[in-house]
Amino acid sequence: MSDFVESLGPGLLRLVAPGRDTQVHDVVLAEETAGRPGEIVLGAGTTDAVALLERADAAGAAGVVLKAPLPGEAVTAAHRLRPALVELQPETSWTHVIWLARAAIDHAHAPPGPSGDDLFALADTAAEIADAPVTLEDARSRVLAYSGLQGTTDPARVSTIVGRRVPPQVIAHLRACGVFRRMARSSDPIMVPAGPDGMFPRLVVPVRAGGEWLGSIWAVAKTPIPPDRVDRLTDLASVIALHLLRLRAETGVARRVSADRLRAALRDGTTPVPARPPWRVVTLGGESGDIRRRLDLWEAITHRFGWHRPLLTDLDDTLFAVLTDLPGRDPGTMPWLHDVVARVRAHDRDLYAAVGGPASTLADLPRSRAESAELAALQSSGRLPLGLVSLDDAWPTVTVERARKATGTHLLGGPLPALQAHDRKHQTAFLPTLAAWLDHYGDTKATAQALDVHPNTLRHRLKRMTEVTPLDLTSRETRLALRLQLTTLNGER
Repeated sequence: MSDFVESLGPGLLRLVAPGRDTQVHDVVLAEETAGRPGEIVLGAGTTDAVALLERADAAGAAGVVLKAPLPGEAVTAAHRLRPALVELQPETSWTHVIWLARAAIDHAHAPPGPSGDDLFALADTAAEIADAPVTLEDARSRVLAYSGLQGTTDPARVSTIVGRRVPPQVIAHLRACGVFRRMARSSDPIMVPAGPDGMFPRLVVPVRAGGEWLGSIWAVAKTPIPPDRVDRLTDLASVIALHLLRLRAETGVARRVSADRLRAALRDGTTPVPARPPWRVVTLGGESGDIRRRLDLWEAITHRFGWHRPLLTDLDDTLFAVLTDLPGRDPGTMPWLHDVVARVRAHDRDLYAAVGGPASTLADLPRSRAESAELAALQSSGRLPLGLVSLDDAWPTVTVERARKATGTHLLGGPLPALQAHDRKHQTAFLPTLAAWLDHYGDTKATAQALDVHPNTLRHRLKRMTEVTPLDLTSRETRLALRLQLTTLNGER
């Protein structure tokens, strides 16, 4: 947090209470959220500073920014709570601090090499040409960079930069105007009329390369931009296209390298993992089909919930994540995953996660991976429920399933073949009766109730079974073997 404050300069921010030592990943507005781990909450318009600090503490936020002068009770509360308290100079506008904070964070997390920085420089160049604020977005309406020039702006631009993507109501307006359809088909600039929530008109210049739509330049156009400047923006779009291609390549290479190293760690347990032990390997499930689509889906989910460098990889057509098995709700921990799965399943019931046992050393990772994959297979087959399932909770099902597979469908011997043949020939119910008797530990009354028969009927069946084949139920080993064979025969869940 101190590095973040220093990067913006003492003339703008002052660190009042240091709070937890954590890396800052995002900036959010207090009116929208109380923050999440790695996020700084901007208290614009806040009337109860202590309440905001307490909500941010409960949410695990990295810090809270309040405008000077700070109430004494807020300073006192900050020293007993975990979020850092940062004071904003009174003459500074919240809009200005949003731009600067977002730029500092985005530059810090830009990919290695010049491409990330170059996009911000190109956004500044586009803003100079248009004489208007500019954002550069990808084809999914995600903000890649934006200009330092603000000038006349509107709430839609603020929401776009703070929220990292175009707000839904603005997306709906753009779709209604046919903007995305036209960008996908042509390189021609597009004038977008004013929209909801005070949105000013926009000039949109598609960014394309080799016929592929890569992204777009968005300039706030409260007044019309002269044609010669539009032409210059169109020329600049071809330069931006090259940078977007390079950025995509750099990001893809970085992700592949990370995925390859993680894949090796899960396969042989020798490659280091960039997270503190102990770990848990998690199988992430969802929509069937291409593993790449599943990877993209879960990568988007982990980013959405604050895990900006998720440890995700695919192995044997299965998607795995490595999480830290430590207390706390920071992104990439088990408590965090519980919350994420619960929230995403509220919208998509097909998503699920299977958690293997703890791995305290690298050598334990392959075992935890195998356990998580085993649990996921039981989930997808219906033997375990979807949602989040851990080996800690589901070990009885796993143990029985392993024994069932080891037993196989071929009966080695014992009384079951004769009882099974009698059931088939005479339409008796010896096998279900034996299974119920074993499940109720030989309790005649409970077994009869489970079978919905009279206790005398049950006693008669048991006697008839001993007449068909020798049946010694006094041996614990025999009872266990019989129950496993019955489970295998019936395919029980």
